[in-house]
Amino acid sequence: MVSALTLSFLKLLAKNNSREWFEKNRSKYDAAKAEHTLFIQNLIEALSKVDPKLKGLTPKDCVFRIYRDVRFSKNKDPYKTNLGAGINPGGKKVEIAGAYIHLEPGKSFIAGGRWMPDAPTLKRIRQEIDYNTASFKKIISNKDFVKQFNQLEGQKLKTVPKGYSRDHPEIEFLKHTSFIVSRELDDKLVTSPDFINELTIAYKAMQPFLRFLNSALD
Repeated sequence: MVSALTLSFLKLLAKNNSREWFEKNRSKYDAAKAEHTLFIQNLIEALSKVDPKLKGLTPKDCVFRIYRDVRFSKNKDPYKTNLGAGINPGGKKVEIAGAYIHLEPGKSFIAGGRWMPDAPTLKRIRQEIDYNTASFKKIISNKDFVKQFNQLEGQKLKTVPKGYSRDHPEIEFLKHTSFIVSRELDDKLVTSPDFINELTIAYKAMQPFLRFLNSALD
């Protein structure tokens, strides 16, 4: 469970995004970090029951640092205003389709899929959709999937991808350069005792989609 205190810290950080403020309030960050770590540990245990491949993961494998890399960004704020974790077999650094949990006051969400895969991987995913269109459409039209995520999201080309014709029946799917699904999570749900259970239900609905994307790499 995530408490209102963690969301309160993130809200304050968004208003006071400086190293000076952060150091003065490090005890609040440490408390939020500890709570988030325990939450991710409990979430991994819950998700492992529906996806055994997640067994053995630790929060350290999944949780992203709160410090921003500002070297190539015009935004020089030193800290992220969210707590994020990537959950997939092998952890956040493994380049496969997986889930992402984002906690931020008023902007929390669960997402899953592949964001901006490299060119060879993107080509293989498109081929998998082209070769197994019926299976892909069955997955994204499943009632549990639609209830949780509505529809496929992600960046798309404005033009036709190389190797495909403009009149391809599934050209709109093939234009994607990211294959993502997501669901917003309101603060009331985030801080409720049912939060992990709701995330488990969402992850279970997401699983066939993740497996399909990863099958392109097999």
